[in-house]
Amino acid sequence: MNDYIIYFLVTLFFSSLFAMGGVGSAIALVSIFPMLGQSFNLSRALALFVNTSSTFSASVMNFYRGVLDFKFAMPLVIAVLISTPIGAYLSQFVNHKILMWMLVAFLLISATLMLFYKREAKTSYTKTWVLYAIGLGVGIISGMLGVGGGALIMPLLVLLGFDAKKAAYAVSFVIPFSSLGAFITYLQFVKMDWLLLADVTVAALIGGYIGGKIMHFKLSQAHVKKLIGVVLYLIAIKMIIKLL
Repeated sequence: MNDYIIYFLVTLFFSSLFAMGGVGSAIALVSIFPMLGQSFNLSRALALFVNTSSTFSASVMNFYRGVLDFKFAMPLVIAVLISTPIGAYLSQFVNHKILMWMLVAFLLISATLMLFYKREAKTSYTKTWVLYAIGLGVGIISGMLGVGGGALIMPLLVLLGFDAKKAAYAVSFVIPFSSLGAFITYLQFVKMDWLLLADVTVAALIGGYIGGKIMHFKLSQAHVKKLIGVVLYLIAIKMIIKLL
């Protein structure tokens, strides 16, 4: 029981923090859960379902608010629905240490983008095939690592010239699909602890609500994202020390 309480509190903390920054917490949880003693496979499955649960409400809200551009979002949705299960399936044939190093690289890239990324387009690619390419590439990586992929998709879209606000709504709509598709694939070869899954899911939902409330009334999202960037750097350093 003490273990479930620890996982609940850890998930609650990171879900609250990342919700304040408007991003999913899977990228942190998939790194933290193995440090708490879980297998990397189960950690990825848990983190993906947490991401699905915590980002689903934002997708529904954007849909009902009428701010979602379906024509823009659907190529990304189609691409990640195809590629994330492929990435999740392929992950079982890749050495876990290699995957852990890939996750470290993902953490460092995401942290750097959180800290230094400016919403400024460098080019002007606005073709539909680019959306499919981004979705397929990021989907395979996120499926293999057990992360949502939004931290990479969003900057790529903006840097390629897509409207930042439209891209943000599209990414929030895409992430539940990418996370759920990979999660279902992991269930084929991961022995799921359903009680633990329920435990961290409830914590993530509560954390998402708390984080959203705090961000709305108290904090600047830009400052929170910088804090998240620092946290991701610290997690990456901890993983590097463990891997070495």
